Parts: sequence; C-alpha cells; structure tokens
Amino acid sequence: MKTSTNIRILLLTLFIIAITLLHYLTPLNLHYLHDIFQRLYYLPIILAAIWFGLFGGLACSLTVSIVYAPHILFQWGGHLTIELEKYLEIVLYNVVGCVTGLLVQRERERSVELQKTADGLELSFKKLQAQSEQIIAIEANLRRAEKLSTLGEMAAVLAHEIRNPLGSIRGTAEILKDDYNPGDPKYEFIEIQIKETERLNRVVEDFLRMARPLPSEMARCRVQDELETVVMLVADDARKRQVSLQLESAASDVIVRADGEKLRQAFLNIAINALQATASGGSLTILTSVCGVEDGSNVCEIRFCDSGCGINAASQAKIFEPFYTTKPDGTGLGLAISRKIVEGHGGTLEIESAVGVGTTVIIRLPIPLDGAMNSPAI
Repeated sequence: MKTSTNIRILLLTLFIIAITLLHYLTPLNLHYLHDIFQRLYYLPIILAAIWFGLFGGLACSLTVSIVYAPHILFQWGGHLTIELEKYLEIVLYNVVGCVTGLLVQRERERSVELQKTADGLELSFKKLQAQSEQIIAIEANLRRAEKLSTLGEMAAVLAHEIRNPLGSIRGTAEILKDDYNPGDPKYEFIEIQIKETERLNRVVEDFLRMARPLPSEMARCRVQDELETVVMLVADDARKRQVSLQLESAASDVIVRADGEKLRQAFLNIAINALQATASGGSLTILTSVCGVEDGSNVCEIRFCDSGCGINAASQAKIFEPFYTTKPDGTGLGLAISRKIVEGHGGTLEIESAVGVGTTVIIRLPIPLDGAMNSPAI
C-alpha cells in the first residue's frame, strides 16, 4: 500500500514537472501550445483527487499554482488581459481540485458505509442461519422426545395388558402342576410353561425399563427462554393457519428449577393443540406472570389462551386420559404427557374452556426462593 502511494506521488510530480518545463521552454509566440499545456495541468489535479481525495486534489492544485505563477509573472508580464485569464485559470485549478477531491472522498465514505452495511447483513445472515439450524435441531430433539414419551405410555399400557394374562397363566399352571408327580411328562411340560411365563414376564419388565423416561436433570431454567423457543418452533405453523401468535412476558425474569427440554416439550404439546383447535383468523396468546400462594411462596403461571372451538364438559372430564382424543389423527397422549411432565416438576396443569369461546391451559410451576430475578424481562 505504501509503495503504491509513493509510485502515484512520483508520477504526479513527474507529470507536473514535465508540463511546467514545456511552459518555460516553449516560445511565447506559440499561444496555442501554451493553451494546451495550461489545460494539461488538470490531468494531475484530477488524478490526485481521485487517488488521495480532497487533500490530495487540493495539494496538487496548490503545487500547480505555485509552479505556474512564475511563468505568468515573468514570461507574460505586461499583458494585463492575458495575466487575468491565466490567474483565473489558477483559481479554476484549485476549484477543480477541491470539488473533485470532495466528491471522491464522499463517494469513498459512502462505499465504506455500504461495505459496513453489507458486512452487517452478512453477519446477521450467518446468525440467522445458525439460529435456523439450532431451531431445526431443537425441533428434531423435541419430536424424538415426544416419540419416546409416546413409546413409554404405550409400553405401560401394553405391559398392563400382557402381565395380567401372564399372571393368570402362571397361576393356572401351578395349580395344574399339583395334579402330577415329578417325572410325569405332563409335569415337565407344565414346568416348561411356568419357566416360559416367567421369561416372558422378565422380557416385559426389561422393555418397561428401556422405554421408561430417564430421571430429569433439574437445573435453573429461565421460563421465558423456553417459551420463546416454542414460539419460534410453531410460528411457521401459525402463519400457515393464519392464527395470530403472541407471547407476553412477565414484568421480571422468572427462574424455576426444571429440566428445560422436558418443560419445552410440554409447552410445545399445548401450543400445537391450541393452534390445531383455532380456526383461521383466530389467536393464541401465551402469558407469564408471578403469583403468590397460600403458603407464602410464589409460583410461575403460564397461560395458553386460544380463541378456538372450545371443549365440552364431557371431553374435559377425559381430556387427560392417555389415548383419548377428539381429533381423527390424534394420539391422545399430548396433554397426558404434558401434565405428567408438569407434575414431575412439582407443578399443576389445569384447563378452562367454553364451547365456541376458546380454551385456556394454565400451568403453575413453583419458584425457588432465589428464582424471581429483578431484572426486566427480555
């Protein structure tokens, strides 16, 4: 960069010296040549302005004025009309240098600003891309967690349905075994039946242990962060359904002790149900607040309020039963799993609904003594 600057300064200097020598060495009676040389000074002035901006253009025009002035005074002296014309040319040199340099400098500043804007947009795009990838990963984890929870619920039901007949088969076989003596072929067959029944029972127990959710990893969890993630995950579905989606934060940050991933899964199940129950043009509003309870402690209250079709009284009585659903393609596990998660965190989940008005799902989670922060919600 420094070498390039030095080369440019050297070129401008040589250009000015060459033009000046032509002025001083050319006879005065060749007016047309002096007019040409006089105009040639604009070339180094404009180049200096383009290369070095306002100060470069002004410095070059002043240099030209200084080297050109003696030519006017000593070689053209006594010709007042000619001198005025050439003095005016010196003024124009400086005007052209200043104006050109100023325009170039402003253009460069504008280019720098545009480059900064472009860099900022590129950085924002990269952040947005990273957030999108993170959201996709979170959604995949949530879907996987929901499938595992569904597997656990199904495993519990299947185990109940299988283990009861197994118990009956074993009991019947033990009764029949008393009618035969050891060594009898039928006695051996009954022994085999009892052993196989025990083996099948152990298989069911092993399957239950595998499908049962792992213990929750409880830690400090900011409720607002989990709700914001859920809103991002369902925002596209809300737009497609033309449902207004809003998140209204509490007046202060709320920290609970929870497994953030499982809590997020419960919130997501409720939000998806609310969107599916809300017609086009409706709304889903999520509100958070801090409320006091009778024992003097505080709870975080999260409300999912939709303007959907509502739930009748008969359905409300069964809404938390596994596999009960009013949707043709539903599994009937979403609310059951959500309530199980909330209750596992020491909280409660309630539903208030009226047909034709809408539904409000209310979650209350206990707040530790140091859980309510005084900083404004973000």
